[in-house]
Amino acid sequence: MNRKIAPPIKDAVDYNLALKPYELFHLDNGIPVYAVHAGAQPVFQLELVYKAGNSFENQQGIASATNFLLKNGTSKRNAFEINEAFDGLGGYCQRACYNETSTITLHGLTKHMGDLMPIVEEMLTDSIFSEDELKIYQQNATQRLKVNLQKCEFVAGRMIDAMLYGEAHPYGKYTRFEDLDQLNTAEIKQFYQKYYLSGDCMIFVCGQLPSDLATRLNTIFGKMNVSKESIIVPKHEQFRSKEQKVRIENDPQSVQGAIRLASPFPNRHHPDYAGVSVLNTLFGGYFGSRLMSNIREDKGYTYGIYSYIQNHLSDTAWMISTEAGKDVAEAAVEEVYKEMKRLNEEPIDADELLLVRNYMMGGILGELDGPFQIMGKWKNIILNGLDEKYFNQSIQTIKTISAEELKALSQKYLSPDKFYELIVY
Repeated sequence: MNRKIAPPIKDAVDYNLALKPYELFHLDNGIPVYAVHAGAQPVFQLELVYKAGNSFENQQGIASATNFLLKNGTSKRNAFEINEAFDGLGGYCQRACYNETSTITLHGLTKHMGDLMPIVEEMLTDSIFSEDELKIYQQNATQRLKVNLQKCEFVAGRMIDAMLYGEAHPYGKYTRFEDLDQLNTAEIKQFYQKYYLSGDCMIFVCGQLPSDLATRLNTIFGKMNVSKESIIVPKHEQFRSKEQKVRIENDPQSVQGAIRLASPFPNRHHPDYAGVSVLNTLFGGYFGSRLMSNIREDKGYTYGIYSYIQNHLSDTAWMISTEAGKDVAEAAVEEVYKEMKRLNEEPIDADELLLVRNYMMGGILGELDGPFQIMGKWKNIILNGLDEKYFNQSIQTIKTISAEELKALSQKYLSPDKFYELIVY
C-alpha cells in the first residue's frame, strides 16, 4: 500500500442500506415479541412497551407516577432491594413514560438474562405503590419543577406545545404543582390495574440472544395477564392557541430568550414526510444547515439553532428551537424567516444538496451500528404502524429527491404565517 496516495472517497449515497430483519413470535398470552439477534458483545436489551402513556390518564401526572413507581417496591422487595438485585447481576433497568406508551427497559449480560427477567416481571405484576414512596416521588418532582420553571428553555418547551395542541391535549398539557399534590395511591393503583396488570404489551429484545429465547420469555412473561384485544388510544381534540405570536418574561435577570417557532405538520404516514425530512436537514437539521450557517456562524446570535419534526404518533409539528441574547432574539426570528424565503425563492445548489444527502445517509449508517440501534429503528417503525417499505422509501427519497421538489415543499410548508412564534425571556 502506497500511503502517499489518498484512498478513494465513496459518497454515502452510493451505499445500499438495508435494515436487518427481526424475528416475530408470540407468547402464550398473546404478547408479540420482536427479536433481533446481532452484536459482537454478550449483552442484551429487553424493552416492554405498554399502552399506558398520558393519553390514557384522567388525572394529570398519574401515568408518569405509575411508571416511575414500578421500580420502587413490591410485596417481596423494597426499592433499595430491587436496585441491589439489578446491580448485583450487572443489570440496569430504566422506565419512561410518553404520550401514548410507557416503557420498562432492561440491559444486561446475556449470561444473566434468566436471573434479571424475573425481577422485571415482579415489578410489573406485584408493585405495591406505598404511601412513603409516593411522598418521596412528589417531593423530588416538586423540587425538579421549581428548578426547571426558572429556566426559560423549559418554560418555552411547555408553552409552545400548549399553543400547538391545547392544554387539554396529551401533547400540550403539562404538570403543575397542584397536579403533583393531588397524586394518590388509589388512583395510581387503579391505573396500574387497568393498563399494566390487564394492559396491552409488546416486547422488543435484541443483542446476543440465547438460542432458547422464546422459551425463556414465555416462562417469565407468557403467564402475565394482558388484554385480549388491542387497547385503542383515545382521540383528543386539539384547541390551538388564537395568539400566534407570544412574548413572555419568565426571569427578569435572564440574559437570553428561548425561541420556539412551530407549525402543525402531518405525521409519518403523510406522503410529504420523507421529502420534508430532507428539507428539514438542509434548513436546520444539522450543524452545517442554513439556519446554523446564518444565525450562528454569520450573525453570532446563538451557540446553536436546530429544526426538527416532532416524533409523535398522531399529529405532529415542525419545530425550530434556539436560545439567543435578549437584544438579538427578535432579529434571530427575522433571520429564520429570511432563510425560509430563500428556500422558497432560490434554487438549492447541487453541492449543498449532495452534502445533505451524504450527511443523512451517514447518520443512518451510524444508527444501524449495533443491535440496540437496529431495534430502535424497528421499534419506531412498528409503533408508528409502518413497515420496512417506509425505511426503504425514505432511503430512496434521500438519494433521489430533486432541488425542484424541495423548493415546492418549502413553498408548501415554510411560510412565516403558518408558524406559531414564542420567545420566553
